Amino acid sequence: MQTSILILGAAGRLGQCLTRTFAAAGWQVIAQARKPLPDELSKLANVRTLNCDALDRAALLKGAQGASVVINALNPPYTEWHQLLLPLADAAQATAKALGALLMLPGNVYNFGNELPSLLTPNTPERANTPKAGLRIAMEARMAAEPGLDSVVLRAGDFFGGPGTGSWFDLALTSKLKSDRFIYPGPLDQTHAWAYLPDLAECFVRVAEKRNDLSGHHRLHYAGHSVEGRVMQQALEQAWGQPLKAGGLPWLAIRLGSPFVASWRAIAEMRYLWLRPHRLDDTELRLLIGEPPQTRLVTALRDSLVALGMPAAGVAAGTAGATAGATA
Repeated sequence: MQTSILILGAAGRLGQCLTRTFAAAGWQVIAQARKPLPDELSKLANVRTLNCDALDRAALLKGAQGASVVINALNPPYTEWHQLLLPLADAAQATAKALGALLMLPGNVYNFGNELPSLLTPNTPERANTPKAGLRIAMEARMAAEPGLDSVVLRAGDFFGGPGTGSWFDLALTSKLKSDRFIYPGPLDQTHAWAYLPDLAECFVRVAEKRNDLSGHHRLHYAGHSVEGRVMQQALEQAWGQPLKAGGLPWLAIRLGSPFVASWRAIAEMRYLWLRPHRLDDTELRLLIGEPPQTRLVTALRDSLVALGMPAAGVAAGTAGATAGATA
């Protein structure tokens, strides 16, 4: 029997990875997007594009008949979270419930507030002491409280890899790479949680395959790569093929300019994530799917550079990097 999935936000960075990975796994993918998908995705035989606004519940329901899983991969710009995050989540939730489908949400660590502990489990208390924490907590609470809705939050660290830009990885860490500089937003001895998007997308597939075992609401953590800044620097040096000089972000300038530049204000609000060491406990996820997918760090970084159009010497664009050297 063929299995169908609705991916909301399929043109986004995670959405593209999810579309590609579910299609490769044999799912019939309904890819919702307001803008065209890349040709490589839209031309796949088992991918059908649903061009509509994600807030148009009638269009979503009409176009997604038969879907047994819905993934809410919608992520408005930080500056529009207060206006769009919850309405988009409500539309996704209503669609999944009407279809009788499992609703899946890529979660993040914002829920734990600006004093998050070093080890994050699905039972770690949530703290709504930042604006984004409050929104994410409200979003997930609505999922958990909805009668008759089966749902999963799959939480992970900061994204890297896959198509597109807009993450800390490309906006900070690799922003000066062509000058052989490594820009790290926090102390190099602090552990930070990362998720390589192709691995996370494969994890979504494996959880979705357990749909019949997932009644009610579930919270799962994907550990990914939790490494200190200096370990990330060393791995990136191997991936790039050159030593890198470490530098930091101009936090003072960002803070001073934040009252006038909305995007800087959003960045400044997240600084605590680089000052609080943290990693995610994936025990519950392992009980469900076994060993989670995880590409070796140097390989994942090398392939991420290729995706950004910055292949190291000797690595052709569009090819996977070879494993080399020790990784975390």
